[in-house]
Amino acid sequence: MAAFEIPIVVRPDDIDDMDHVNNVVYLRWIQDVAIAHWMARATEVLRAEFGWVATRHEIDYKQAARLGDAVTARTWIGAVDSRRFERFTVIVRTADGVVLARGRTLWCLINRTTGRIARIPPELRACFPQTDDGEA
Repeated sequence: MAAFEIPIVVRPDDIDDMDHVNNVVYLRWIQDVAIAHWMARATEVLRAEFGWVATRHEIDYKQAARLGDAVTARTWIGAVDSRRFERFTVIVRTADGVVLARGRTLWCLINRTTGRIARIPPELRACFPQTDDGEA
């Protein structure tokens, strides 16, 4: 249950004037896989009470993706403190496993009612176990 992944196919609107996936699209994919992970693992009660905001993104671009490429976005949880999750993401070309990009994002938990930063409750933490190596 360590890493979570989603399939993606590169669309025409993902391509920039250099004929490869625009850097901003990788950021969108990082957010998309994080949200999909949240929706898949958190209970309905937790999703109703809490949400997440990104406070920091780091992305290393390794190789270009091209129109029509099938890619996989894989994410896992790193360090967790009382209010934040560190989330790692790797985006790979599905056909050959070549790493296209790596990301690290810090996500802060927000109480939906108050709009304020919230402490991560044990039941939420249990839904997202910390992983030393999400690529294993």
